[in-house]
Amino acid sequence: MDINCVIWFISGLALSSNLRVLDWPPLNCTQKNLQCSVQINNCSDEGWISPRIKAPVGPNWTPGSEQHVVGVRGDLNGDLLPVITVSWSQGENMAISAIRGTEVHFLEETSNHNICVRYIFHSIIKQNSFIMNNWSLWTFSSDRAVVEPGHTYLVSVYNLPKPDVGSYRIAKSIKIPGCYDRRIQDAKVCLENGSLWDPQLTWNISVEGGSMMILTVGFNTSEFSEEYSISIQNPIHSQSVRRENRTLLNVTFQLDVWQLPPCKILVVIQPFFIRCNKNCSNHQKILNYCLYYRRPPAYSRIFMVKVSVGVIALSGLLAYLLKRTFPTDSENHLSPTHNEELERNQVEKRRKVLVIYSRDHPLYTHVVLKLCAFLMAKCGTEVVLDLLDTTTLGIVGTVQWLDWQREQIEKSSDKILILCSRGVRAKWMAMCDAAEAPVALREDMRSVTGDMLTPALSLLVPAFVRSGTFRNYVVAYFEDVCSEEDVPSPFNITVRYKLMKHFEELFFRLLDKEKYEPGRENHIEGVAEDQYFHCPSGRALREAIEAFRAYQMEHPDWFGDELVKASGEDGGGHEPYLECFPDSNAEPLTLINDVTMMCEREPSVCSATPCMKGQPKEPHLVDQFHRNSFEERTTLYVSPQNTSKDCLPVMLQCSSINT
Repeated sequence: MDINCVIWFISGLALSSNLRVLDWPPLNCTQKNLQCSVQINNCSDEGWISPRIKAPVGPNWTPGSEQHVVGVRGDLNGDLLPVITVSWSQGENMAISAIRGTEVHFLEETSNHNICVRYIFHSIIKQNSFIMNNWSLWTFSSDRAVVEPGHTYLVSVYNLPKPDVGSYRIAKSIKIPGCYDRRIQDAKVCLENGSLWDPQLTWNISVEGGSMMILTVGFNTSEFSEEYSISIQNPIHSQSVRRENRTLLNVTFQLDVWQLPPCKILVVIQPFFIRCNKNCSNHQKILNYCLYYRRPPAYSRIFMVKVSVGVIALSGLLAYLLKRTFPTDSENHLSPTHNEELERNQVEKRRKVLVIYSRDHPLYTHVVLKLCAFLMAKCGTEVVLDLLDTTTLGIVGTVQWLDWQREQIEKSSDKILILCSRGVRAKWMAMCDAAEAPVALREDMRSVTGDMLTPALSLLVPAFVRSGTFRNYVVAYFEDVCSEEDVPSPFNITVRYKLMKHFEELFFRLLDKEKYEPGRENHIEGVAEDQYFHCPSGRALREAIEAFRAYQMEHPDWFGDELVKASGEDGGGHEPYLECFPDSNAEPLTLINDVTMMCEREPSVCSATPCMKGQPKEPHLVDQFHRNSFEERTTLYVSPQNTSKDCLPVMLQCSSINT
């Protein structure tokens, strides 16, 4: 891969995120016999790429429990922050002297935010230098990356310089525990979520009159929650109070014993901490009030309940009779705007997705079409696909159509879905290598729109690099018929979704919703890997994937068979296609097309025979010519007999004539 492609991609990254690196106290990576300096978020590959044969191999994770550690660390203000510590070591192989530095990347998988820390060596690690390092391997670590509880991070480590082809990186996914984990519960972000709050609830009961009970609830407050809601369940009695710098609050309820369940009532204290606000965990306790208050006889309560039920039943019957006697117009007519409002809300929430893909094979194109049908039918998504908009494409052109779609999507919250496959990988490598011929596929040659992927990559990759947060771009591939190696290198910085394994996560991304929220995990019914094929469109999608998978198993070299040779031959036995365009200056009407000569054997003379509607007419010899007077592709001017103004497609056949 051309180094300019990598530099072009890295130089466009500019992210802002809660994921960051603490720069206090100053970072220092110098060790005995090794001078070293640190760079944060300045990880351009310029000057750090070398041929693969000269590049050092990747590092190794430090064995044991020190491989990665989650804990807290203080910042310049004295606040404790949750951090992750990773440790790796350099092997004692023959290429250790080639190492000029090492680099670690942290990627937050839900938001695609990332940071990097680069250690630059100012002295060369000599061969067998571990002898000078107390008989131990060179070890490096990073303990300043600030993370969020409950999030997942992808950590990657590289040695410098990097190889120009492939990668020697090591990577692992690390799940940060929640705030209830003792290792991080003292962090400020967890304190602001109430991880250490203990209300120490107390209560007291007094009696007022025969059936009235006064309940006083006391609890400790937290400095990170200013407001609290205290409620009594069954039935619900609720009060809201504010802390106002008090460490203890008392709330009094006056309850009617007739409305309470026997002996036990549930008290719930709902705090509103800075971080979780209305989604904070509450504190509950069941109180037994019969220890302090003797309930009236049971028959009295039963009698009152029966009287109440009778009164309610009579009231309902009376209301029914009044409605039957005096019907109102409002019962017979719905609001005229009700259904319109529902439909308008559904339209406003409908998302649009531009699908970018490569026509690797007719079966793969079928898979893409079935995915689009599933997105439209099951997910209610508006899909933009070149095959579904050929009319506009023919009018405005490929590049203008793609650029207009990109501009419309970047102005909104819609998405561009990039489906990676063998064809995407091959065309991206051809774009990066100026010496390599462009990749042409059979399906591109047969399509009226031609190769859509190459201009799409030329437009979208620079926009992707400049976007920063990548919120409008989604990268995916079909796991059963493609692989992660098919993803072009610029997209390695973002999450790559495996279809249909990760389709639910992908759909949440299309909706700009979070699957994981504080205290709960969201799901969408009918789109998971084990559910999507229960509907007709999902079942058709699975059958298309299985058909292409079976074809790949039977034809291991299927992709090579789909490549078109540089000579322009598609090798498929398809006859050349002649389109006609009326020439107002020519009499009779002239049919013009750029045609490839397809004679199987070397003829001395060829003739053009038009075939109208699939039935060959009388051969009309337009011109006879010697083979060596032509190049492979030649413009033929054909004037068929009995030409009419209604121009029809004509199939041009090339046949040899013995002379």
